[in-house]
Amino acid sequence: MAKKKSYTQKILVDLYINYVLQHNDTPKSIYSFSQSNGFEEAQFYKFFGNFEALEKAIFTQFFSNTIETIESSKDYQTYDSRNQLLSFYFTFFENLTANRSYVAYSLSEGKNQLENLKKLKGLRTKFLSYIDQLDIEVLQIKNKQLEQIKDSVVQETYWIQLMLTLKFWLDDNSKSFEKTDIFIEKSINASFDLINLSPLKSFVDFGKFLIKEKIIMK
Repeated sequence: MAKKKSYTQKILVDLYINYVLQHNDTPKSIYSFSQSNGFEEAQFYKFFGNFEALEKAIFTQFFSNTIETIESSKDYQTYDSRNQLLSFYFTFFENLTANRSYVAYSLSEGKNQLENLKKLKGLRTKFLSYIDQLDIEVLQIKNKQLEQIKDSVVQETYWIQLMLTLKFWLDDNSKSFEKTDIFIEKSINASFDLINLSPLKSFVDFGKFLIKEKIIMK
């Protein structure tokens, strides 16, 4: 009897992504998934309790890969918060582009979009933590409770921005997703100018871009 293989978490994630892309469907069971890939079912449970946990881990892995890449750059450490966030976005969407077929399938699977968004729960937690540690200058409020509310609003604003960018990228059919790059630059600049109470030139510029691309929500 052939000895079963021993896999790492990353290998299991890669096997799962390959299965989904090859079959245009998720595995029917953890047992069948393990048998078809030559490892013991117990190997799976060392890392994940079910497929839902694995799917969440895929998006947190995209995040972790992004952070590892940008923090390995000496230049990144010298950037201000605006350019650090821009660097994060460009690198993050490069990672997504490398796995675009899976991301598109995963976030459009079935008819329940709320269920699909649950796959981003781990990513959301890590991203909000990342935003919190960025030195983003905002209006100071000399009230502890209001200050906490302000911090929460800032985090949620940037999470919504990430989700809007993700939606734009999924719908983008320009070569090399160059329109997404423009969207990222204009939206980040607009958000920083708005939060910092700076002139709204960048925000207006971003609005013109949205109208041109006809993505204003009806």
